[in-house]
Amino acid sequence: MHDDTRLAHIGRHGTEPLGLVNPPVCHASTILFPSFDAFEGKAPVPITYGRHGTSTHFALQEALSELEGGAGAVLVPSGLAACTLAIQALVAAGDHILVTDSVYGPTRAFCDQALRRCGVETTYFAPELGAGIAELMRPNTRLVFVESPGSLTFEIQDLPAIAAAAHARGVRVVIDNTWGAGYFHKPLALGADISVQALTKYVGGHSDLMLGALICTAETLPAVQAQARLQGNATAPDDVFLALRGLRTLGTRLKAHDASGRRVAEWLGGQPMVRRVIHPACTDHPQHALWRRDFSGACGLFAFELESCRREQLAALFDGLRLFGMGYSWGGYESLLIVAHPPRSVCKPGNEWPLLRIHVGLEDPADLIADLHEGLQRWQSA
Repeated sequence: MHDDTRLAHIGRHGTEPLGLVNPPVCHASTILFPSFDAFEGKAPVPITYGRHGTSTHFALQEALSELEGGAGAVLVPSGLAACTLAIQALVAAGDHILVTDSVYGPTRAFCDQALRRCGVETTYFAPELGAGIAELMRPNTRLVFVESPGSLTFEIQDLPAIAAAAHARGVRVVIDNTWGAGYFHKPLALGADISVQALTKYVGGHSDLMLGALICTAETLPAVQAQARLQGNATAPDDVFLALRGLRTLGTRLKAHDASGRRVAEWLGGQPMVRRVIHPACTDHPQHALWRRDFSGACGLFAFELESCRREQLAALFDGLRLFGMGYSWGGYESLLIVAHPPRSVCKPGNEWPLLRIHVGLEDPADLIADLHEGLQRWQSA
């Protein structure tokens, strides 16, 4: 079955007897047990406490797991919570982990601050390293955390090579798969042990919810579920319902983001003031071949560099934009543009060229190009 067909049907188990197309939103904290045997755990019950999830949560977990080919999924309040839970579920004091230098900034901050306080050491590696990551592994290395494409700078990592090197030493691999959204990229099939997503982004699709997910293999699912319970993670059923609704149109929206994103990227590449476009689907991207091998499409998020300019020029560009908003997050229907400052410790980018991260939404790309054209003219005149 193709993913577009699957998206219309997965996670709807149990709705048929009531004739409901969508799983209902179930609000619950206290759950009443039907018998003393059930209360003592001698008789099975589907739900024991609201924090552990309701049928609304189970529907989304089932759908995400089926989409990515996992053994199960765990929901958490945000994408960052998914990243940090995955790490905490697999490491302990005295362990060492390897993290891509292009990782999401808040994930890096968690490693540098919270993990360090807990006695876990982090080494950052160049995202292009591939199988060479084996040389960085130590006897106490327990985890490799990758993000492909890399945050802000969009490097594609050789996940199969990294996973093979890690698994040969008994090391787990976690990937932040938010860009591929579980639709254009299937990392569990390429060797990852856990795929995390910020459902806030493309799965939600409408910039109105906060949610994260961890899609796990059979080997990692018990540890993730146990850690989630220890931390008291709970997600609101209303946000879960919105994510389920967004999931139904994920494929259609992503294809539109992909097509428009490539059109805008091609136009930007032809502008004299644009030094470089950083989009994995562009043939001049350094890891374009890896992207073609491991991904079936691209989303609307990429970056570009302007020639050296003053702050006044950037302000002139941004302040007159009509369709591109300045705001964090991405993956919604609206287009966004921000100046990015990638935190790096291994591969430090040059600071002489402003890096702009762009999210191409669902507006007509011709209108978006016109808005950018006027902005770049203001940039030149400032």
